[in-house]
Amino acid sequence: MVAAGWVDGGEAGLLGAAALLGYLIGALGGHAVALRLGVPRTLDLGMALIVVALTACAWNGGFWWLMGWRTLAGVAGGFLMALAGPATQASVPAARRGTAGGVVIGGVGVGIALGAAAVPLLLTLGVPATWLGLAALAALLWAFAHPRWPEMALAPRGAPAEALPPGRHLVVLTHGLHGAGMVPPMVYLADLAARGRGLGVEFGAAVWLLFGIGGVLGSVLSGRAVDRIGGLPALLLWLAAQALALALALPTPPWLMGPAAIVSGFAAVGVTAVMLSVTRAIAPAPAAASRLWVRCTAAFAVVQTVVGFALAGVFAWTGESHAAVFGTGLAFSLAALGCAALLARRGAG
Repeated sequence: MVAAGWVDGGEAGLLGAAALLGYLIGALGGHAVALRLGVPRTLDLGMALIVVALTACAWNGGFWWLMGWRTLAGVAGGFLMALAGPATQASVPAARRGTAGGVVIGGVGVGIALGAAAVPLLLTLGVPATWLGLAALAALLWAFAHPRWPEMALAPRGAPAEALPPGRHLVVLTHGLHGAGMVPPMVYLADLAARGRGLGVEFGAAVWLLFGIGGVLGSVLSGRAVDRIGGLPALLLWLAAQALALALALPTPPWLMGPAAIVSGFAAVGVTAVMLSVTRAIAPAPAAASRLWVRCTAAFAVVQTVVGFALAGVFAWTGESHAAVFGTGLAFSLAALGCAALLARRGAG
């Protein structure tokens, strides 16, 4: 979109931050919507909003038009993330919850990989056709997922809440810092490859494809790791991978962009899958685990929204310095790793 002249670099960063703001709204409001519609219908609503938002973005109605639809797409993503994981884990035996969580969150990586594989082909037809093609792809994924949506009983508002474990605040803080550290790869990675490293739009799309492939690997392997070694040891491993990914994206030879993209996706999706299992491990009751996961998701969204807008300002103020943006992400990632180490020492979960 930057190369086509629809937006400039600073506006592109703001569009990414707007999607994060929508994600926050969806994550916080998903439970209330699901109380009225049920979990499967709310997941259907999320997919419908994504298809509509992607279709609307095919028209270059200006920055504020795109801002509104990107925000709505974020709302839809918040619905999906807040509800799909806990509902799936509530419907499988305890011994398979790690793998189930990895598979559910792995859908994020699959979507990224499919979209990134389609974008280079669609771009030959222009930006509007690219958005419409992504909308069609989302519709196909919706058709596949619809008959497979999990169900979960939700506690109505005003019902007595089950107590959350003592380590909940540190769990939420860790997930929030993880989210802050992942803003640069999620918003600026393709631009770093295309313009920052001068590799072109096609390579930028290829980097996003590698990010999605890494996400699939990270989510699937994280589920197996959780089932074998436990949630907290797996969390330490995946957050260490996140710090490595951010370090690889700092001023380095261009050939390191591929490994940086794979490890970024591995961490971005994998940490979320691991954290889903950690919340279930330290809060075994389904209702308490769901509440803790919503708090983690909300913290992730709040931090990503604030950091997303802040980094958009930093990016513009520094003359579009990718090093400043990714260096900030590395600092947040190291802080998340430190919190996870403290959580492991306390033995929560």
